[in-house]
Amino acid sequence: MRLTRSAPLLAAAGLMAATVPLLTATQVSAAPAADHLRQKPAWQRCSPEQPASYECATLKVPLDYRRPDGPTLDLAISRMKSENPAKRHGVMLLNPGGPGGGGLDLPLLMNESLPKDVREQYDLIGFDPRGVGRSSPITCGLNATEQNFERPYRPETYASDVAWAQTVADKCREKAGAVLPYITTRNTARDMDTVRAVLGERKLSYLGYSYGTYLGAVYAQMFPERTDRFVLDSAVDPKRVWRGMIQVWAEEGEPAFARWTQWAAERSAEYGLGDSPKAVSDTFWGLVARADREPIDFEGVKLTGDDIRTARPYFFYPAQASGLVTALKAAAEGKPLPAGADAAELKKMLRGGSGAGGEEPGSDNGTAVFWAVLCGDTGTWPRYAEQYERDAARDKAKYPLYGDFASNIKPCAFWQRPVEAATPMRTRANVLTVQNEWDSQTPLSSGQGLHRALKGSRMVLAAGGEGHGVYVFDPGSCANATVDAYLTTGVLPDKDVTCRNPQPPAATERGGSAAPSGRLPFPGGPGRF
Repeated sequence: MRLTRSAPLLAAAGLMAATVPLLTATQVSAAPAADHLRQKPAWQRCSPEQPASYECATLKVPLDYRRPDGPTLDLAISRMKSENPAKRHGVMLLNPGGPGGGGLDLPLLMNESLPKDVREQYDLIGFDPRGVGRSSPITCGLNATEQNFERPYRPETYASDVAWAQTVADKCREKAGAVLPYITTRNTARDMDTVRAVLGERKLSYLGYSYGTYLGAVYAQMFPERTDRFVLDSAVDPKRVWRGMIQVWAEEGEPAFARWTQWAAERSAEYGLGDSPKAVSDTFWGLVARADREPIDFEGVKLTGDDIRTARPYFFYPAQASGLVTALKAAAEGKPLPAGADAAELKKMLRGGSGAGGEEPGSDNGTAVFWAVLCGDTGTWPRYAEQYERDAARDKAKYPLYGDFASNIKPCAFWQRPVEAATPMRTRANVLTVQNEWDSQTPLSSGQGLHRALKGSRMVLAAGGEGHGVYVFDPGSCANATVDAYLTTGVLPDKDVTCRNPQPPAATERGGSAAPSGRLPFPGGPGRF
């Protein structure tokens, strides 16, 4: 999800998180948690640099809800109250995605961005999910190389891929083994209900993006009687958690790539990549093959063909992909970059998945939570290295852009067994799902999967919409009016809504703001959904 307008806020949140000691297996507090539903938040101004209306507090939540009087974790929460008590409907909890993304600062962003009629109805509540940021953060002690999971499959290097996956799992177990099994979506949903209870609210409204859609769906299944107005934007398919949600990037990357080749061919005079879709495709794959033979020197960075293929998300944005491939072609031919090309931004686009942080201790917090949730939510991950190898070889042929990256071995192959099974989606949920047609991280098929799974839900689809994250983050989206109406009235549309997004201005085609950031794919932090 693109959080471009919130970048300064997220940077500040990241700075705060970096100053908080990270939780180890021996640092879980043992305060009695029997009172966790009766505690009262001690609100105080979050920071002298932030508005006085932006308040923060810390709650104690059970590490293991089966033992509510056992060890606890800190849960950092924030709020900005409605300024119109006469119109106040209740509280709205906010989540930016992840897993591993912090949301403590989201009330600041939403306070500025929500329409007045919506904003007046809610106290906006942000929180860092358990294990993240200021909520008893965990670490696995991973360096930048170990955090990078975009590993192409090659028979000659597969043993090192297996060793990497085993190393990540072992280091996580060593650093946070007592806490790790409880950093899950179901426990975060329980934390959400604790927040509801301590705020004295009968029901909870919610706005969640990307991974936050799955979190919201799980809450709606676990606490249906407490689910009020829920908006699930850019959705995860519950039937595909979690290996399938990585593999869907490869599956849906192929039609996005085909769409791009058509787009670029229609503009061959401008980009010079070929005058037919096949010619454009040949240009791209020719660059990949050339870089595999001899890495391309791109502004001082040596790029292999595998490096180029990690630009997969950008093919959902034809203008940005065209600018990137044109620049790569120029570099391969020893020519200067095209006029107007931003070399630094182009390098970020090609290195977006090359690690989630630096080498300093604790920089892997988001990655640690990412694996804790993906591996701890479900026991469906294969346990045999041979199966990952077969799947990666198969999918490299079937989905050549990204198939081997998606299906290659992951640390979950060596993770401890989950404490709980994944949440079945059986209970009716009268919620609103929101989706762009061309979303690189939770593609359309994924959004449709959540909509199907949640009986009673309605879906609003922005046909032609590009980007990960719709409501608020795309002010021009045709979906916004439907979401505004639902959040204002609580009434779902009578049926699903499909609207057509306006075409972006021609002036934004090269390097326009619709492109995903170089930190892709984590919204609000180093997450992947």
